[in-house]
Amino acid sequence: AKSGESNPMLFKKVADQIITLDLNSFNPQDLSNVVWAFAKSGESNPMLFKKVADQIITLDLNSFKPQNLSNMLLAFAKSGESNPSLFEKVADQI
Repeated sequence: AKSGESNPMLFKKVADQIITLDLNSFNPQDLSNVVWAFAKSGESNPMLFKKVADQIITLDLNSFKPQNLSNMLLAFAKSGESNPSLFEKVADQI
């Protein structure tokens, strides 16, 4: 994204791969980084964002550093993706 170029096909392939994975092996920073990368590049993938949100909802948000939470929320906002269940869980935590 810093180069000013995006590769939609690459992001689609990455999203398609992540969607097939069991995200239990992803730590809070990994989850945050995934959605942040998509938002920063201007690429969105509703299925990917839903999969990541569904995983985050199952976690104890105390395991997230404040930076991870803020980056994740900003990524959802920047990408135009909404997930009321995720937002409620975060709001209840803070």
